[in-house]
Amino acid sequence: MPERQLRSICVFCGSQPGRRPVYTAAARELGVALASRGIRVIYGGGRVGLMGTLADSAMAAGGEVVGVIPRDLLDREVGHEGLTLLEVVDSMHQRKARMAELADAFIALPGGYGTFEELFEALTWCQLGIHAKPCGLLDIDGYFAGLRQQLERSVDDGLLRPQHAGLLAVAQDVPALLLALERLELPPLRRWLSAAQT
Repeated sequence: MPERQLRSICVFCGSQPGRRPVYTAAARELGVALASRGIRVIYGGGRVGLMGTLADSAMAAGGEVVGVIPRDLLDREVGHEGLTLLEVVDSMHQRKARMAELADAFIALPGGYGTFEELFEALTWCQLGIHAKPCGLLDIDGYFAGLRQQLERSVDDGLLRPQHAGLLAVAQDVPALLLALERLELPPLRRWLSAAQT
């Protein structure tokens, strides 16, 4: 399969920096890497935590950064005003749909509830054939080890098909993850709810 062209990548990550400096370093490295490759960053529009670090590093490296933020979060003064573009929407649902529309792929950095929820929605939409965009985990310092173990358990227990577990690319460093996203082969959409395929 030829490598796909990634022009925009949506990044999900924490609105907190976390206690480990490696998370901030990874957000900074990813922002610079995307900018240097001419890949537009799509993210949640915040100016704080890993989100702010990602956006600031990409902008400082000459990249294009588009934030999408719900109005109520903007009103709480967490919106980033130094972006290429900050789109203001009415709800979290609109935010996620708009980010998905703008992106060619998705990457999750360390984060909390919001990061997990956004990642799994993107994966679910891929599983259902709503989009055919690769998803990846930047597994810094083993942050996602427990999540990966849970996905393996889901496969072992027959609740997640192996080919659907394979929708998620995982790497421990930025160059390897970007290459994995370019090369990830997505399975064709089938009638995966059919009892004959269980």
